[in-house]
Amino acid sequence: MNLPTYLTFARIVIVPLLVVVLLTPVAERWFGVSGYALAIVVFLIASFTDILDGHLARKRNQVSTLGKFLDPIADKLLVSAVLIVLVEKHLAPSWAVVIIVGREFIVTGLRSVAAAEGIVIQAQSIGKVKMWAQCVAIVALLVAAANGNPPVSNFGLDYPSFRFWEVAEVRTAFSDLMTLSITANDWKVFGYLVGRGALWISVITAFWSMYDYFMLFYRERRKVPTP
Repeated sequence: MNLPTYLTFARIVIVPLLVVVLLTPVAERWFGVSGYALAIVVFLIASFTDILDGHLARKRNQVSTLGKFLDPIADKLLVSAVLIVLVEKHLAPSWAVVIIVGREFIVTGLRSVAAAEGIVIQAQSIGKVKMWAQCVAIVALLVAAANGNPPVSNFGLDYPSFRFWEVAEVRTAFSDLMTLSITANDWKVFGYLVGRGALWISVITAFWSMYDYFMLFYRERRKVPTP
């Protein structure tokens, strides 16, 4: 146990706290602020600990086996928990979250199989893009709901996941932007647009990175001599 590992543990502890803030009125009762606004702060703090623990571990030469094991688990718990709550809040489509969370299970299982065979599969750069896109999507979608009730998840369209930029609220928001008369609802619309766009990037990179992992495993597996 060391400071970077304690920070990783703290990120795991933050997960249920974040769920409570989003699903209960505790933020309004105790702090007098929107639960979405408080959730943004808590999520950003948790994301900062993810950057900090890795930096400290390398700088202080405290990279440990426990830390390597817990760090990806903490990341997956944090992102998966918030995405599932966003589905509950009608801010994210369930199919996209199923793909993202399902990919994490598949890749984790693949890396376990690889490790059992003595194959080390390093994290891929496209996975970092996926992680950043998920974080942007989460914060942006929380911003879309921070100033009051969240917008209707589809803004009245039947298939919002494919045409979420075509609705009247979006045109109004961009019109207000051009005249520098942005309203609170415009910020919600912009947050929703950025969040949905980042969520699409998350889905695409989830498939992409999963393909990369399988191809890497296949190439490494072929190098292992048959007994």
